[in-house]
Amino acid sequence: MNIADNTLAQTWRTSSRSASGNCVEVLLGSTEIHVRDSKNRAVAELGFTASAWTAFVTAVSNEGLTER
Repeated sequence: MNIADNTLAQTWRTSSRSASGNCVEVLLGSTEIHVRDSKNRAVAELGFTASAWTAFVTAVSNEGLTER
């Protein structure tokens, strides 16, 4: 998918909670949410449907994630 054709705003956003530099950037699209590593922007981003992204954010907010 060409993200240029699918974006509401061509602005990648960084989390306001990312003070350590270990963060991702998010781009809101009309049908997908795109995520990329802020330290390695040349690597391809991941695309998620709005419902998948919402489920992920909800799980992280409510339950947290554990390292494996």
